[in-house]
Amino acid sequence: MIDIAVAGRFAATGVPVRLGCIEASVRPVEAEPELGRLLDETAAERVAALGEGAPSQVPAIAAARRAYKALGKDPARYRPAAEALLRRAKQGKGIYRVNSVVDVNNVVSLETGISIGAYDIDKLSPPVLFRPGEAGERYEGIGRGDLNLAGLPLFADADGPFGSPTSDSVRTAITADTRRLLMVLICFGEPADPDPAVARAADLLRRFAAAEDVETAFVANEAAAA
Repeated sequence: MIDIAVAGRFAATGVPVRLGCIEASVRPVEAEPELGRLLDETAAERVAALGEGAPSQVPAIAAARRAYKALGKDPARYRPAAEALLRRAKQGKGIYRVNSVVDVNNVVSLETGISIGAYDIDKLSPPVLFRPGEAGERYEGIGRGDLNLAGLPLFADADGPFGSPTSDSVRTAITADTRRLLMVLICFGEPADPDPAVARAADLLRRFAAAEDVETAFVANEAAAA
């Protein structure tokens, strides 16, 4: 399993973090009909369960928003990806299809409210650190263009930041050519138990992305401010 750590700076701001990590060999496909149906059904079920409520009320999403605020980032402007996904479904815009790895990511994110990052390991330069973004840090976010990373929770490797709960970078994006996957479920506060969601994601990756040699790990920094 790739070396991943959580920076102590989260504890300094009172933000508990738990990461559920999956590493696997995969073969993404662009269109998987059964997975597409599951994605649509999951979106419809989550919208129905939400009723008149706002996506921000989902416990895992609410916890992520609190973490953003504690780090000085406006979650209304830089929404956690799970919130943006559920908002899109609630607005009737439909859930876009990318490939079977990203679609699995979106199924589990809709089911749980947890924002999930998916990265091509062969584009990474370990070790990886999950930390708050620093002033002046930026990258090209997938579907978002230039993204201001200051104060945003993010993943960084030896080449710099590459992913966040708001939008991952183009640099490490999953494509049809990806053969080694790192998927990370990012949980803040309570409830923050990624274990069942990791098992669910691993199962779906085996079914729809030919995942093999699947390894899982959990990384936490749950301390309150020292």
